[in-house]
Amino acid sequence: MKKINTNPIFLASCFSMIFLPIILLGCSFIPKEAAQNQSILPLNTPNILFIYTDDQAPWAIGSSGNEQAITPNLDKLAAQGMSFPNGYTTTPVCSPSRAGLLTSQYGYEQGIDDWINTTYKSLTRLEPELGLDPSVETWPKILSNAGYYTGLIGKWHLGYLDKYHPTNLGYQEFTGFIAGGTKTANPKIEKQGKEKKMQGLTADILTNEAISFLQNHQNKKFALSLHYRAPHTKWLPVAPEDAAPYKNMDMKLPHPDYPNLDVKKAKRYMAEYLSSVRSIDRNVGLLLAELADLGLAENTLVVFTSDHGYNMGHNGIWHKGNGHWLLTKSPEGSKNIPKGDRPNMYDTSLKVPTIVRWPNVIPANTRNATTLSNLDWFPTLVDIGQGKADKNHTIRGKSAVTALLDEKAILSSDYYAAYSTLHQSVTQMRMYSDGQYKLIKDYKNRGRDEFYDLINDPDETHNLIATVKPELQQKINAFDDIIFKKMLATDDPVLEQFFGDKK
Repeated sequence: MKKINTNPIFLASCFSMIFLPIILLGCSFIPKEAAQNQSILPLNTPNILFIYTDDQAPWAIGSSGNEQAITPNLDKLAAQGMSFPNGYTTTPVCSPSRAGLLTSQYGYEQGIDDWINTTYKSLTRLEPELGLDPSVETWPKILSNAGYYTGLIGKWHLGYLDKYHPTNLGYQEFTGFIAGGTKTANPKIEKQGKEKKMQGLTADILTNEAISFLQNHQNKKFALSLHYRAPHTKWLPVAPEDAAPYKNMDMKLPHPDYPNLDVKKAKRYMAEYLSSVRSIDRNVGLLLAELADLGLAENTLVVFTSDHGYNMGHNGIWHKGNGHWLLTKSPEGSKNIPKGDRPNMYDTSLKVPTIVRWPNVIPANTRNATTLSNLDWFPTLVDIGQGKADKNHTIRGKSAVTALLDEKAILSSDYYAAYSTLHQSVTQMRMYSDGQYKLIKDYKNRGRDEFYDLINDPDETHNLIATVKPELQQKINAFDDIIFKKMLATDDPVLEQFFGDKK
């Protein structure tokens, strides 16, 4: 951990550096830029169908090249639209990622560092009172003001109290569940303000509700968010047709020779996980067919992405940023990290599948290498919907409109992420990558910093943090400075430890 000079003159100079990272991060909404983005779009604003899965990795889709991910409908969607192989989340766990999606701010700026729970203490506020402040601006609020009828079907997980209800954050209609999860089958679903137990598979139920929404509002301009529960664990049960391909398949693992890997369990988990992904694919096919049957496909922007990635045997772990070892014998734990846990910022946790379709506007069957984060959807959807953001609302993301219209327009290649785990483990991880190299720092736990060469080691299997190569040492120091400046620019609460004020 760096020793910070607390001399007032030095601190003043440090804070003067905020302005450069603010520009780099796109911290403020620039009306002129938004106007330019909107001017290159069609005059008629499209309907919006935003499909958000839970725990889906980019490798868990057939168009990624994984032959065992059997997703014909998602592959067709990719062929009809544009894919972003560098789509990612700024926090690889659900609640802060979802807060970032709605507000274009880092989760910790809303006091949401980790997934919201009813018992654990947050870095910035106490739970279970924790939730997304209803006074904050969200893109559903903006689109609602721009004439869209907004709806959310599925998972919320941004506050348990009534004041944090989705209908107070911009959604005019909500059908789903407030908590972080529900059963895979026969779930309790809130509909029209009342909770009731429903019969059937949860993925199918949510899809049927989405289809009803499309039918009921087909004559309105709508923005529907469909937040699936799948492929979050528990993965089973799924429909027989979703499980069938994996009954006798010998599952391939990403790192089968990882020391002490529990291969048998890993293969079973992989088969169940991909079965759950297949249930999503089948239901997305039904949704796309309904759009076509209603004559809405041509003028509907369809976004398919996820809240964060997932590991399934990658580097010996399973789960997401708050990962668990998938080994027959786990390494010993520490004061802040229990045995069996492996908090991480691997790309497999950060990267998400990202596909966007808008017929005759977004070029079909294309890929754009731009790094596109969950924070970028706010300005992108506001531009597309011709809404107007409050000039006082800080926007960290960037509009991706230019990239959507031209696969060769690469808007950025670097990415920054932050995750303070607070529940199973206690960490303060911050990460920066320029697309070639990647530095991960843990400000809470010494000895956990990591540095990877993503070009020569895309699987992040060789930690180079102890390198003696001068050119790599210089890169580590440069990335260290970038992370610190980004923390300053966003008033990161972890910085308080530098000034001796610990929560």
